[in-house]
Amino acid sequence: MYQTITVETDARGVAELTLERAEKHNALNSPMIDELTDAATRLAQDDAVRVVVLRASGKSFCAGGDLGWMQEQMRADSATRAVEAGKLAAMLGALNQLPKPLIGRVQGQAFGGGVGMMAVCDVAIGVEGVSFGLTETRLGLIPATIGPYVLARMGAAKARRVFMSARIFDAQEAVALGLLARAVPQHELDAAVAAEVTPYLACAPGAVARAKRLAQRFEAGADKDAVAHSISELVACWEGEEAQEGLAAFFERRKPGWAT
Repeated sequence: MYQTITVETDARGVAELTLERAEKHNALNSPMIDELTDAATRLAQDDAVRVVVLRASGKSFCAGGDLGWMQEQMRADSATRAVEAGKLAAMLGALNQLPKPLIGRVQGQAFGGGVGMMAVCDVAIGVEGVSFGLTETRLGLIPATIGPYVLARMGAAKARRVFMSARIFDAQEAVALGLLARAVPQHELDAAVAAEVTPYLACAPGAVARAKRLAQRFEAGADKDAVAHSISELVACWEGEEAQEGLAAFFERRKPGWAT
């Protein structure tokens, strides 16, 4: 059914939503964004699903936006860019609003949009020694559509430590920032994820969904105005000179003009 992801649900009602672009470090491209949105919509409507585990195949959890996809946005007109930014925002929104617990199994590195996908999880468990970063500003871009969710997860004070600098941080700092609930050795990851899943199987599904909606209403970090603003900001970056230079420098394997 899908080309870039898989969805499997066991007899308990635990669905595993797996990113399957291991050869591309599970970077987000247009087909994956569409498929994730569709899968989140279907899982939301499936009464047999009690809990969703967001996971990935290969060495990386998600390397962020696929560079080929970003190049396409640089060549596109403004209307097309807005549509693609809107699709990315809609995908994050669909996962964030999933009326089931969403548990992140973060087995590898995550950058940019990958950090955003971690931020929409209710709980994310990661592996010790793994690296993370909001690396967009190195390319002349900004963490725009993921911004409302990252800020909601970390809080503004903590997010500012890593939101603009593109600094790489490790799993222990990700815990301190609130991005990860725990960092565990690789061999303990599945047990740690299972420990997060199991309690929900004793809870009333409708009450869990209602409680999650209540928490999100009180949080209000990713309201409609914030999401709409994030889309317009991303389009503005794609249309700016810095993104043109940043992406060109990346593909030409040189430093951008602003780098020292």
